[in-house]
Amino acid sequence: MSRRDENIIAGLDIGSSNVRMAVGKIIDPGSEDEALQILGLVEVPAEGVSKGVVTSIEDVVSSVSSCLENAERSIGVPIESVWLGISGTQTMIQNSRGFAAVAKSDNEITPADVERALESSRSVSTPLNYEILHVTPRSYNVDGQSGIKDPVGMTGMRLEVDTKIILGQSSQIKNLTRAVYRAGLEINDLVLSPLAVSNLLLTSRQKDLGVVMANIGGQTTSISVYEEGDLLHTISLPIGSAHITNDLAVGLRASVDVVEKLKVEYGDCSAESYGRGDEVDLFEVGSPEHELFKLKDVSSIIEARVEEIFYLVDQELKKIHRSGLLPAGVVLTGGGAKLRGMVEEAKRNLRLPAIMGYPLGLVGSIDQANDPGYSAAIGLVKWGSEMLFQTTRGRTGKGDFWGSLKKTLGFKGRLKKTISSLIP
Repeated sequence: MSRRDENIIAGLDIGSSNVRMAVGKIIDPGSEDEALQILGLVEVPAEGVSKGVVTSIEDVVSSVSSCLENAERSIGVPIESVWLGISGTQTMIQNSRGFAAVAKSDNEITPADVERALESSRSVSTPLNYEILHVTPRSYNVDGQSGIKDPVGMTGMRLEVDTKIILGQSSQIKNLTRAVYRAGLEINDLVLSPLAVSNLLLTSRQKDLGVVMANIGGQTTSISVYEEGDLLHTISLPIGSAHITNDLAVGLRASVDVVEKLKVEYGDCSAESYGRGDEVDLFEVGSPEHELFKLKDVSSIIEARVEEIFYLVDQELKKIHRSGLLPAGVVLTGGGAKLRGMVEEAKRNLRLPAIMGYPLGLVGSIDQANDPGYSAAIGLVKWGSEMLFQTTRGRTGKGDFWGSLKKTLGFKGRLKKTISSLIP
């Protein structure tokens, strides 16, 4: 990005149904009043992606190019680089452990010692066709003293760290990066989208108590589970709001475009929300013919698929023995979460408290910033702001966390080495 626009940060979320870009700006960088403002949000239909997997690079290039053009027109500033989100469809998590000898003669632990310990934990055997996306620390150990969250400034001779290694499928990473490069964009870094969204929507207290974030997209639903501040589990389920639309198209024998509008304007996740006499004429939502349907029947179709989505979420919680056992409950986001009654259905089906997630830490942003559909793109902007500008924060609060992780979270160095293989 050009020098004059160095405070501008863009996040690119390539979904199965839509490609979204968020553009933000750091206000008063380096000062106590430093804050993130969202300047523009753009959405275009996605082509060439199915259930989080690239199926046509040419179509993805076209969608990204269209999104980029609209974003630049919206904010009036050229966009040269983005923080690119990677879906959880093709990811794995491994536990690892690293260590480092404290370098200073007075045995005071520095950020450099932390980085060396984290880098050491990357020395794990990765499955074929997978590579490391993120290294997230769980806790540190200093000379046998365990359970330490931030060891910098402490005294010791040996620093150890327990980490979670998040792996992404190499072929999908290369397909996405190739498409973005061909659209004329540089990539600041690759970020697992569920992590970026969690960083935007979840508080430290929620992560400590135990929480599951469910991002309901068009063709997938990604979940991330946190407890005691650690990421326990993340996965992308091959089901989303587009399946609701398909069910309605089959059940009502109407076009997908008509039932999509019907779903958005009249749909409810609970059939009990409508009485027997409540009806809708499909002509009102774009059908060329007049045809009456009971809204109770429409919502019954929606309710059945929503119950399936939350059933699959609960099955994942059962795998890690957290079904019905997360005090901070469920935080919902994603375009599919906007359906009326979704929060209530989450409470009923998952037997947990449930709320809609809204961005944290934004100032003076546009109204669209509260749209759950943009949470991934905005989360990438926030992630990028914390990574790029952590050096201006000093050693306080979250700036410390991002500062110690900057090297081990980075993918950019390895990405640069392979640019020649990605671009023909």
